[in-house]
Amino acid sequence: MKKLILALFCSAVSFSALAGGNVDNGKALADKYSCAACHGKDFNSPIDPSYPKLAGQHQDYLQHALTAYKRGDGANGRSNAIMTGQVKPLTNQDIKDIAAYLHSLPGSLVNHR
Repeated sequence: MKKLILALFCSAVSFSALAGGNVDNGKALADKYSCAACHGKDFNSPIDPSYPKLAGQHQDYLQHALTAYKRGDGANGRSNAIMTGQVKPLTNQDIKDIAAYLHSLPGSLVNHR
């Protein structure tokens, strides 16, 4: 029984690491696509107040938002010419990697209760 529990735990940890995205690849992709040009070099100081701060944002939210921009102006999509153009070439794994990278950065977002 202990071996079964250990095996399940190890496979769950392994799966979550894979599902989480590659931070180093995410950084390379964020650099390649010049994300900092709009969202700020630290991803906490966007060039326009209407642009979101990305550093430290929840990873699942970032994945969802990037996927919605990739869908474009349709069902469950988001419409923004710049973002849609930026994310069109990204694979699902690229999106996970970028989300993992941005999530790993120290953010200035706060939760109010």
